Amino acid sequence: MNNCYIIRGQKIVTVSKLGTLMSGAMVIKDGKILDVGLWEDFRVRYPSIPVIDFSNYIITPALVDCHTHLLEFAPSSLYPITSETHFLAAKSILLHAISSGITAIGEQICGNPFCDFSKEDYQQAVHELPINVSFATTSISIGFENLAHFSFVTKSQSIQKEDLINPSLVKKIALESEYPGENIFINATPANFTKEEVPKAGEVIYSLEEMKQITEIYHSLNKKIGAHVAGEEGIELALEAGVDVLHHAHGISDIQLEKVSQKGKDIVATPMGGTHLCPNSPNEILRMVSKNIPVSISTDAYLPPYLGTSWLPFENLSLRGPEVLMLIAHPSMQLLKNNHHNENEILALITDNPAKILGKDHQFGRLEKGLDANFLVAEGIPGLEITDVEKIKKVFYLGKKVIDRKVL
Repeated sequence: MNNCYIIRGQKIVTVSKLGTLMSGAMVIKDGKILDVGLWEDFRVRYPSIPVIDFSNYIITPALVDCHTHLLEFAPSSLYPITSETHFLAAKSILLHAISSGITAIGEQICGNPFCDFSKEDYQQAVHELPINVSFATTSISIGFENLAHFSFVTKSQSIQKEDLINPSLVKKIALESEYPGENIFINATPANFTKEEVPKAGEVIYSLEEMKQITEIYHSLNKKIGAHVAGEEGIELALEAGVDVLHHAHGISDIQLEKVSQKGKDIVATPMGGTHLCPNSPNEILRMVSKNIPVSISTDAYLPPYLGTSWLPFENLSLRGPEVLMLIAHPSMQLLKNNHHNENEILALITDNPAKILGKDHQFGRLEKGLDANFLVAEGIPGLEITDVEKIKKVFYLGKKVIDRKVL
């Protein structure tokens, strides 16, 4: 493929100030978007540039999943691997994400009893893959009968509660974190264990004073901090301590939503699960958006889905991954459409908003001049009109076609 080409679509949903362009086109050069506009104008303005014609398809930004556990926890959950084959499995999982239309993820490095890899190991493993990976370094508390604590710094070595608030350890975690992911678990997590295995899932780990001290360390380093949090008690702690990004926020009250809006905080919603409480419902996400809270929808994959909701179609606890991002986002996106939100602001929940969480919205998440040419050619708008990954026909990363489902 030439370094410069025009891609033409039935319409382009730019998720930018340009909105939706019917019979739109983009000029791509050296992996960047050189221009975006109408095909009728471009055919005259750029007569010598070759055209790739997808005029029967929709073009959108590629998807961004800003809260995942694909590299550290997923490989051993999905495959009978050893340390020698861990990253072979991880690369397979990332290819699955790319084939699902996702070209950027936010990955957590929490510390894992079965894993002793460094951040550099993870970075090296993904270095040449056609996906942009941001790393949040964290500590984690797992809700076993005897609470288990780990950290990015101490890797597979378990630590004590008092270590979690050690300023030296907190500073090391903060310095290495690339974005406000699950830097701290305010509540003990069920992770991907059964309820019987994690009876203390949801237990609040920190006091307000401890949370304030940890948050101050991040802010003193000019770092934002994100937190795994659910339930009104934990959410109140996060808000009072000055946490910047609430991951999950399951069980948030209307009063707390108002506080999130007033304080200018972000929420990463996870409608599939991830905490001890029922996950974010479409109505809850609608209320967040209606209060002008920046909301991203993410998978938190790999997870066993929460069963028994009216908005999730899952019937068993099989671990689900990146392929369900559109599926779990669809009920909320459809509800937003029914409440008169336009398709660009709706699509932003799985493109531009999570790119902003990663601090990379200057690179991707929208289709506009100067940004990376990360885009999809699909049968409809991802998450809003389509949920089946087979309907994403082409995935482009930095202008190169990396997934190619044949079109009839």
